[in-house]
Amino acid sequence: MRASVILATLLLGVASVPAMAQDAAPSPAPTAAKPAPGPIDAKLRALYDAEWEWRQKENAQVKEGNRWVQGDRFSDETAAAQARRLAYWQDVLKQLDAIPMDQLSPEEQVNAAVFRQSVWENAKWLEYKTYEAPFNSDTFFWGGLNPRQGFGNATGYKRYLGRMRDIPRYFDENIVNMRAGLKRGYTVPRVGIEGRDTTIEAYTVPGEANPFYDAFRVMPQSIPPAEQAAMRAEALKAIETSVVPAYTKLLSFMRTEYMPKARTTIAAYALPDGKAFYQDMIKVFTTLDLTPEEIHEIGLKEVARIDADMQKTMRETGFKGTFPEFLQFLRTDPQFYAKTPRELLGAAAYTVKKMDGKLKDTFNFLPRYRFTVLPVPDVIAPIYTSGRGGLDSCLFNTYDLPQRPLYNIPALALHECNPGHSFQAAVALEAPDRPDFRRQTYFSGYGEGWGLYTEWLGSKIGIYETPYEEFGRQTFEMWRAARLVIDTGVHTKGWTRQQAIDYLASHTALAPRDVETEVDRYISWPAQALAYKLGELSLRKMRAKAEAELGAAFDQRPFHDTFLMLGSVPLPVMEQKMEEFIAAEKAKLAKAGK
Repeated sequence: MRASVILATLLLGVASVPAMAQDAAPSPAPTAAKPAPGPIDAKLRALYDAEWEWRQKENAQVKEGNRWVQGDRFSDETAAAQARRLAYWQDVLKQLDAIPMDQLSPEEQVNAAVFRQSVWENAKWLEYKTYEAPFNSDTFFWGGLNPRQGFGNATGYKRYLGRMRDIPRYFDENIVNMRAGLKRGYTVPRVGIEGRDTTIEAYTVPGEANPFYDAFRVMPQSIPPAEQAAMRAEALKAIETSVVPAYTKLLSFMRTEYMPKARTTIAAYALPDGKAFYQDMIKVFTTLDLTPEEIHEIGLKEVARIDADMQKTMRETGFKGTFPEFLQFLRTDPQFYAKTPRELLGAAAYTVKKMDGKLKDTFNFLPRYRFTVLPVPDVIAPIYTSGRGGLDSCLFNTYDLPQRPLYNIPALALHECNPGHSFQAAVALEAPDRPDFRRQTYFSGYGEGWGLYTEWLGSKIGIYETPYEEFGRQTFEMWRAARLVIDTGVHTKGWTRQQAIDYLASHTALAPRDVETEVDRYISWPAQALAYKLGELSLRKMRAKAEAELGAAFDQRPFHDTFLMLGSVPLPVMEQKMEEFIAAEKAKLAKAGK
């Protein structure tokens, strides 16, 4: 099933990271004027420019400078709107098929590949009517509607007030869709949503205690005091008349109607047209044409390889017991756990700052845009993953600290923050020579592959200071490899939830809470978890080839710049462009006589 807060952003392709309540991001650096495109290039550009503007308007976005930002309402979620979008995207694909790809310029060939995958994905989501299950165990259409931070100007607050007032309509449309899903047996698995209804409760509280009011507590001084007071009063009224009633109604629906009737099966194959659905989800999330059987075998091989690495690192710590005893030691010894949320956040911030000192040796291009480190909001922390990074902020979960080992923090911070997703999003924002749709399109195989690659990179540039931290990195790598086995096992081979939990727990040092949270995520979000390891394997394959063919002349800085400057692309396109990078570097060496 789709993630629902991300339902709008991924389904309609609005952003590569969760939307943040801030001023529009800085404009990309100016670039030199280009010659006029040829007629075939111009035809493609007209198609993707028109589609992108239509897409933003469908998602209720408004233009601010050269960025699209959230407007004063939410998108239309009715079945009629979904059918209209599907027809539009199917027509766009037909128009794209009529364009001779071999007559496009090299740059536009990349744009065409990205555009095709993006539009195909959006059409597939709607063909399977995934909007009828608009959330999963990890992400919800009712969450994330209130911002993590305030707004930079009065316009941002006024749009936010409009969205608050629009929540009842938005929720009602989602409820209608969910009832349609229940009727045809298309729901989130019951086991994957146990307890998720509690994430609604905080929003049923009236007055200033409601999280929707948080953005109004500290407002910019540029907004006059009288206007601030007026908007705060409007916020309290919107909370009373729109937010609280809508969330209260949703909570009742979830507890009395949806959850009791949600399906008890867990496999994607058990869904209507489930076999085709899962195969298409593999293509959506990995951009690769692999079968579940092929992915399962890749996972088993990676698990075996990483297990040997973990055994070696365990011996380097001096531990004398068995591997299961070592895992128990890591999960229970107080030395590995923060005593306060501030201590955990400090460990994350230390890794982020330590990586800052390595950036000049790792990249040539350094983006200007900066992110902050924040705790996961209390309202979702009990069921949220350990961390998540985006353009504006990088979140770390400080709930239940005895389940948050510090030896995992360096790898997590690299992946989510720097030089992982937050850094990656900033580069994508500021990279030149890219159409608007390319700046905000996201493919999990590319993006999550980079995140996992940066964890591995940390071991090459001196980030991990102890064998325990290296073991934390390895347990994260094993976690992603085990996903290949678990996801395909659950959705195509009849694995039970407990079988998946036992497999993940026995191969990693993840805390029990994380193990269960992650397995529930795989159950309710078929194929999404496959992107990480497959993307990383693809990128590491290209690095190994570059190192082999360039020898001592290999420089990781232009290699990384080339990858990130591509922006998010399908993995086959990434490999093609990295092949071109290697060929160009070899040509330089040949010309220099080296």
